[in-house]
Order: sequence, then structure tokens, then C-alpha cells
Amino acid sequence: MSQQRAPLFESLLAHRGSRAVSFHVPGHKSDAGVYVENEEASQLYEQILTIDLTEIPGLDDLHQPEEAIHEAQQLAADCFGAEETLFLVGGSTVGNLAMILAHCRPGERLLVQRDAHKSVIHGLMLAGAEAVFIAPQVDAAGGMRLGLDPDNVEEALRRYPDAVGLLLTNPNYFGIGSDLAAIADKLHARGKLLLVDEAHGAHYGFHPALPQSALACGADAVVQSTHKMLAAMTMGAMLHLQGSRVHRDGIKRVLAMLQSSSPSYPLMASLDLSRTMLQASGRERIGRGLQAVARLEEGLEAIGPKGRPRWQLWSMNGGNESYSRDPFKLALFDSTGQWDGYELKRRLEEQGCYPEMTDGKYVLLVYSLASTIEDSEKLLQALRRIEPEADGEVRDDMRNSALDTSWLARPDRVSEPVSFDMGHIRGFERDIKWLPIGESAGYAAAEMIIPYPPGIPLLYPGEIISSATAAELEMHVRGGSRFHGHDLSKDGKIAVRVAPSHV
Repeated sequence: MSQQRAPLFESLLAHRGSRAVSFHVPGHKSDAGVYVENEEASQLYEQILTIDLTEIPGLDDLHQPEEAIHEAQQLAADCFGAEETLFLVGGSTVGNLAMILAHCRPGERLLVQRDAHKSVIHGLMLAGAEAVFIAPQVDAAGGMRLGLDPDNVEEALRRYPDAVGLLLTNPNYFGIGSDLAAIADKLHARGKLLLVDEAHGAHYGFHPALPQSALACGADAVVQSTHKMLAAMTMGAMLHLQGSRVHRDGIKRVLAMLQSSSPSYPLMASLDLSRTMLQASGRERIGRGLQAVARLEEGLEAIGPKGRPRWQLWSMNGGNESYSRDPFKLALFDSTGQWDGYELKRRLEEQGCYPEMTDGKYVLLVYSLASTIEDSEKLLQALRRIEPEADGEVRDDMRNSALDTSWLARPDRVSEPVSFDMGHIRGFERDIKWLPIGESAGYAAAEMIIPYPPGIPLLYPGEIISSATAAELEMHVRGGSRFHGHDLSKDGKIAVRVAPSHV
């Protein structure tokens, strides 16, 4: 197979060129003229609708691939170093669900990194499985979440030898990763699975300045959001498999249940094309993106009173060398402490620069292989324009202030087993009441509380709300965070189970 080919995209082009007449879905019949009432829509969709097709001969079927999709997935496996790759049209979310549902029976235990995406918690709920949470380490100076300590994984395996394996997030939302090779060795020595949510690491391993991929470190199953850090369309993702520990048939059966039976062909073709681009010029493109990062880092040094940088980037402190770092993820903050992350994000957006998110202190900037030096120049211009509005002396204590996140600060990094039920989702949760956030400490949460982005639950159902967590929730509400599920920002209240735990 030639990595220069994009077999699925080529098949779509060939069908378009055949001038075949459609007596099948979709209803637009590849004709953007159906949007004639909206000229801009007709122009924008004129080309894309010609390849928005369905499962007809020559175009294959995602759920039983034998032709172009099969070949495209084989090429992707070869490119990313997997034994088998499956295309996903529901983002990394559906991959996380499939990994859990295919390997966890009701009542079984799975070790889980505590700052996992909400889809991991949802997968545990659907599987009826118990979670043993392992809290990530925290950078003491900057308050940044790091990865898992292999010793904590060892402790979890010793305490819960019946665990199916470990599902961890690598890298996390801010680009920090664990020592995967060491963790994989500990798990595999006991015959356990290493499942990795590598949603933000699809580019890993394709440039010497980037960390190794999870597959290269020995992971058994890896989910990647190809749309996040590479060039696929939004929702485009891949699930990579290797080794004999993975239940491949089970994963495929679960995906057939969870994914649409009418997957988007333009989306799948973009996965094919993204792989082709990465193979042909990925290293060069990543190098150009890194030059854009370097330009920003250089330019920030020149902004600030008396030559001291006003806007700073979080950096890894000494003693954290075992954790990997994605140079495309940059955590920006106001070193004077005058503006929190919410205010800085708002000011940048007013200047036409849209960051990924803020956690209250840091504003996350995401670069990629498509970023340019011109992008960095525009951001630097915006920071220069807003800098006089935030005049003030640089305070050293603000450089190192940390968010007080209770579930990360516990001395015991390994939790007791946690079981989930679907009652709160189905509306069956009884004996609950709504309290102002400031009065909720000591109670057990009756629902998941999920600031979005990043989609990491601050609380899961049944978790005890500490005063520190309540204070962090209030901070998110004041800053204007969006929440998935119940929107705390509207009424400032949270659903709790009636009996307070006072823990």
C-alpha cells in the first residue's frame, strides 16, 4: 500500500466523476442548489455535497469495511504504528466508551486517572463498572496538573489486583503527560490493559521535539482526536489497537451500537487525507508550527513594565522531568495578578484572538502544524494593545499561585472503589435538594458538574463536595464558565443528596 494514496477520498472523487444518478439517500442528491434561497450556503456547500454520499458499491461501509474504508484504515494503522485502526465519527468520546464497554463487565473495576474526560465516567456508568481513581500529581509552584506517578499506579495495582487495567489521559488538556512506558510495564507485568485517551496527542511521535506516542510506549488501545491536533474535520477520530489483550471483536460490536449507521463520508475522507498529509509533510509542517510557538515566546519577553514580561507562560519546574510536555500547548497568565484567566481570555477575544479555554488562572493557547508566525504576531499585537489597560507591578507570588483543587490535593492518590448508577441521568434520583454552591460543602453531589471546556468533571455523582471544590465552582461561575448538564451559572445552585456527609 502506498502512503501517498487516500483511497476513500479517491473513491468519492471517482464516483462524483461517473455522473451516476442517485436513487438513494441523502436527499440533497449532491446538489447544493437545494439551498438556492441562501446564495452563500449554496456556494459554500457546492463542492462538499458532491462527496456527501452513502454506502453504495465502491464506497464501502464503515461497519463492515472491505474496500476503500478498509484500505484507508490499514494505511492509518501503518502510519501511526498500530496493528489495527478504526475510524470514528463520534470523536474520541465514542472511542472511550467503546474501550470501556468492550473490556469491563458489571461490577468489575477499572483504574482511572481522576481528571478524565466526562466520556470516561459515562462509559463506566453504561458498563456498570467501578472506578478506582488515581489523582495526577500537581506542580507545587504553578498549580498545574501533571500526569500519573508510576508509583501510584503500582499502589493501585497492589490494592486492587482484580482491576481490568488502567485508563489514563495522555496528554492532559494542557499538554502534560505521564511516563507511559514505565506505567505500561507495570500493567503488562500483571497481564493488565493500558487504555489511553490520547485525544490531544494524535501528532505525537511525528517530530523529534514531540513526545513519543502512546502506541510506541506500549499502550494496548489508544483513542486519538484526529481533528484536534491534526487536520481532520471536527468529530473525526481514530481508535488504534495492538497486542492480544485487546478485545477487538468486542470493540467493533460496541462501535456498531454507538456510532451512526449513516456516517459522514466527508468526515471519514478527511481522516484519510489527514493521514496522507501527516505521512507526506507532517514533520515539516510541525516544524513550522514550532517556529510560530518560538516567535510567541520570544515576543512575550518584550512586553511589560521595566522589561519584565507582563504575560508569562507556565513552565515545567525542576523535579518534574519525568512528565512529558507538548510544546503546542501554552498556558498564558497575567504575572501581576490583576487579571484572572477569565478576564484575560475576554480581552483577547475582543481583539479577535480566541484561546481554547481558561481554568481561572491560565489561558490555554493551542498551536498546531497549521499555525503560522503571522498568527503569533497577531496575538503579540493584541497583548501589546491590552497591556496598558492592565498596568501594575509584577508580583512574584502570582507567578506561582496555585488553584486549590481538593481532589488533586489529597495525600492518598488512590481512591476507594466508586460505583455509578444511571439514576441521576434517568431522572430517578430521589432525596435530593438544591443548595447554593457556598452551602454545599459536606454534601454528596447528586450529578456530574462539568465545566466545558475541558469537559473534565469537577464532581461525579456521590462525590463529597469539599469547601475547596465549592470555592472553585464559585470561581468558575463568577468567571462565566459554561457547564454541561445543569448550568450552575444561571442560579448558582447545585443538586446534592439530602443527608450531609460532613467529610
